[in-house]
Amino acid sequence: MTASPRPDRTPMPEQDPKVRATNFDEVPLGYTADLAKREASRCLNCKNPQCVGGCPVNVNIPGFIKLLLEGKPVEAAELIKRTNCLPAVCGRVCPQESQCEDACILNKKGNPVAIGNLERYAADTAAKLSPDLTVTRPASNGRKIAVVGSGPAGLTCAGDLAKLGYAVTVFEAFHIPGGVLSYGIPPFRLPKEIVQREIKELEKYGVKFKLNYVIGKILPPDNLLKNFDAVFLGVGAGLPMFMDIPGENLGGIYTANEFLTRANLMKAYLFPEYDTPLLNGQSMCIIGGGNVALDSARSALRLGAKEVRLVYRRSRAELPARAEESHHAEQEGVIFELLTNPIEYVGDEKGQVKEVVCERMELGEPDASGRRRPVTIPNSRFSIKSDMVIVAIGTSANPLLTSTLPGLKLNKGGYIVSDANGKTSKQRVWAGGDIITGSATVILAMGAGRIAAKDIHETLSHPESPWPQVQDK
Repeated sequence: MTASPRPDRTPMPEQDPKVRATNFDEVPLGYTADLAKREASRCLNCKNPQCVGGCPVNVNIPGFIKLLLEGKPVEAAELIKRTNCLPAVCGRVCPQESQCEDACILNKKGNPVAIGNLERYAADTAAKLSPDLTVTRPASNGRKIAVVGSGPAGLTCAGDLAKLGYAVTVFEAFHIPGGVLSYGIPPFRLPKEIVQREIKELEKYGVKFKLNYVIGKILPPDNLLKNFDAVFLGVGAGLPMFMDIPGENLGGIYTANEFLTRANLMKAYLFPEYDTPLLNGQSMCIIGGGNVALDSARSALRLGAKEVRLVYRRSRAELPARAEESHHAEQEGVIFELLTNPIEYVGDEKGQVKEVVCERMELGEPDASGRRRPVTIPNSRFSIKSDMVIVAIGTSANPLLTSTLPGLKLNKGGYIVSDANGKTSKQRVWAGGDIITGSATVILAMGAGRIAAKDIHETLSHPESPWPQVQDK
């Protein structure tokens, strides 16, 4: 007898594209209980679940899905939180399609289980059913840890260590904790109240946050070592990159960092209720093809731009952004100028950008990234009228902290050198996330935070162990 095929993947309801392009409300609306059970029923509950190995923080995926199928979302969320302190965040912005869902066995003959959607459902439903959840704090072990940066790596490291009895203090340069989760990702992808909700749960375990505190300016990082048993550096890689082409200093040219920080964290989208003015063009170009570029493009539309073009030098197949995000952007009206490379910005008599000079590209042989290298097509120059440009081609290591910590080994890109556990060349200093790897995903940074927390605990528990010689890879 032939087994009946598994039901197809359960789509998540979304705001209508024409409506959502005018607001900053979340685009996916989330599963109902019935939809969640329907999707959970697709899980095969494998004896050797490859999906767990595909998750950088090793969430017990079959276990929490089974609990959802049994109608136990609170228990499902509690199981997830054993290894992931930010399930509602990860359910929204983690690239599941290239990690846990990519490893799902259903991928071989159809669509994988929507693990991210189910994780989001479990976290959100548990928060509604148990909003005043109390946690049992472990007994203090008498040791203190300083975490610099409250992004995904820092939050994860802080949470894991607090649950082991450490007194953890997180130092954050901004006025709101969350790092890139707060300043970089727009509310239509990740509502800020979701981030703060999960941070408040860490506070229940005793994690303390010192905000508006720039380590490297207010306090030298070496001073932390005088007052704390260990330091974890999770400062990210937030220094904007430019193309170094003529006209980059014209008015109306932003970096994505500034644009998204002003639009999201400083609530420029609610001006004048919040006093954060933000110049917004009518015909805009966003340079880049990653999630940050798409976040900028979709934010620009919502802020009133009449025409938004995403200028990317490779083809659609090479877009580094999540497929879901590029699909949403196109639905909302973003125009994709693919195989197009800016070479100059032209300004008006007032020094404001008025057009972007570009060249058409074609794809050649693969480069170091594994993607086919874009090659200029001769005599293909053309111009795009644009009164505002957002440069979103990536970020690099910010030297503000690293340059003030003597003895900290950096590589030629300015990133911190560490071993596989996050140990740096400086004794009692660990690091993890983008400040080591360069720009990566939220969940990979969280994985680094978990690894470092485990190693900090093991090292402080066995102080006789020698500190390793850390070598650049």
